Amino acid sequence: MSSAGRALPDVGLVVAARQGDQRALDDVVAASLPLVYNIVGRALRGHADVDDVVQETLVRVIRYLPALNDPAAYRSWLVAITIRQVRDWETRRRVALNRDAGLDAIHNVPDPASDFAGMTILRLGLTDQRREVAEATRWLDPDDQELLSLWWLEETGEITRNEVADAFGLSPGHVAVRIHRMKEQIQSARGVVRALRARPGCPDLGAVTAEWDGTPSSLWRKRLARHVRDCAFCARLGSTLLPIDRLLAGLPLLPLPAGLGAHLPSVSAPAAAAQAVALPSPTVGPAAGPTPPGGVSTDAGGGQSVVDLAVNRPRGLVPSLAAGVAAAVVAITMAVVILPDDPSAPSWAAPPSATPTAVVTPSVAPSPSARPSSKAPVTPVVSSARKGVGVWNFAGASQALANSKAGWYYTWGTQHPGISTPRGATFVPMIRSAENVTATELARAKAAGPYLLTFNEPDLPEQANMTVEQALDLWPQLMATGSRLGSPAVAWGAPDPQGWLDRFMTGAQARGHRVDFITLHWFGADFTTATAVAQLRQYLQAVYQRYRKPIWLTEFALIRFGAGGSQFPSQEQQAAFLTAATAMLGQLSYLQRYAWFGLPATAKDRSGLFRDGAEATLVGRAFQAAR
Repeated sequence: MSSAGRALPDVGLVVAARQGDQRALDDVVAASLPLVYNIVGRALRGHADVDDVVQETLVRVIRYLPALNDPAAYRSWLVAITIRQVRDWETRRRVALNRDAGLDAIHNVPDPASDFAGMTILRLGLTDQRREVAEATRWLDPDDQELLSLWWLEETGEITRNEVADAFGLSPGHVAVRIHRMKEQIQSARGVVRALRARPGCPDLGAVTAEWDGTPSSLWRKRLARHVRDCAFCARLGSTLLPIDRLLAGLPLLPLPAGLGAHLPSVSAPAAAAQAVALPSPTVGPAAGPTPPGGVSTDAGGGQSVVDLAVNRPRGLVPSLAAGVAAAVVAITMAVVILPDDPSAPSWAAPPSATPTAVVTPSVAPSPSARPSSKAPVTPVVSSARKGVGVWNFAGASQALANSKAGWYYTWGTQHPGISTPRGATFVPMIRSAENVTATELARAKAAGPYLLTFNEPDLPEQANMTVEQALDLWPQLMATGSRLGSPAVAWGAPDPQGWLDRFMTGAQARGHRVDFITLHWFGADFTTATAVAQLRQYLQAVYQRYRKPIWLTEFALIRFGAGGSQFPSQEQQAAFLTAATAMLGQLSYLQRYAWFGLPATAKDRSGLFRDGAEATLVGRAFQAAR
């Protein structure tokens, strides 16, 4: 078994945690988090709710741990709870889809930073056939994604077949039959992946995919697999595929993302300076020692325990779950919340008998002027991983960025000097122009994260000012970073035949260059909300229809550019557009991320969101509410 599997807590640690030992509980949660994250992330196929479901799982682990009868069965119990939370999420999603018919794209938008197939390839450095297996998992039937999340971990040595069976409530023999069927689906998808990537490719395959939108699905897997099976050229490509089991053996768990793991101490790290949840226990009361009113223990330095950071991190896309099911420290208010009994709680986990005093907490983050009761600064909730903003430095930029609730940001460079990244948000680097393609800048970009934005408005003399040939010549150096690359972001005309971007994409395909997503800018000159939103949507659709790749809209606002200077709408018009536009963007499944232009609001930058770290403009308040 891999070292990651052995890192799960031993029986003695689980027993101590059951009996109210706060240090043991902290270690149990920290050791469990990687396994829970890997199961949920793969089962949810990279949906933006991954972090929330991980959080809900850990809440239930903490609540029901005192009722666990057999500490030796902790891992099987943990896996079963995790799968239960995944299924509950699927049920809620189906209800939401039925309620919001016509807006189902909103509930199916993946968080690109949580794409487990892509992240497995990037973070574990998979090559060749292992990469093909990871890509093939995107084509599975939805019902098989839960099974995949556990089978993958079984093959990598993290869990056993019996634990997989226990999680689904099936016999090992029944699970074996389901796994065999799923492996056959992955095998056929591997043939499809290899055929689609072949250069030169099968000419007949192009005709089969003429109406395909480029999104992997079980329906298209069946259609394309039928062609691969019957085509002599494509079938020959799959003749050298190795068994999947051999390819997955020995792979480690996927590392935690920064938003979940950056602040977590190691399992063996001392927890003496931690805040802890005073857990009720059937046999032993809360840990001894003075605690402030409400049962919250704190340390002199205001540190946070793994329990607090893992369970009480700001929730992202599931605000209804703020009334969840556990008693825990709330990071923003430092109050204890006792939540109602969970009607969907597993029958084998009776709720603890003791209940601390309930303290009501506000349902929204306090205003910037509110004084927090903790020594730690108040960090507003990130409302969406898709929502971003362009940032250039100004007084109060870090606080403004945190107050904006943006899930990501960029600075038109590979660094963010003087700007702190809020907890839960991510920084995306950019190679702005040809002069930035240096070994130092490329190394910084590679270290900054899995995504890389590239040449900013190369079609404008005052921006990157590059020819298509110059960009294509430099592109291999960007590919060498291993990052997922956005196309150069042209100022306009992205879908135009023989336009700058069209010639770049044609040249990239001819040279075998990789472009992972299209980056766009759009500024509306018509300040009528309905017209502007319709124009933006038409532009995005035209670009997607031409290139069939995911889109990042990294600059957009209402600004009318002209020889006499830029003209701006009123704050009310800009705010109305932002609200309507972001609602529209949420319906586009191919629109992965967007970023408003920009964070600071000055006499020159009147589309901005904040005048300083605390004072949001009318547009800024609309942005805070946007998803």
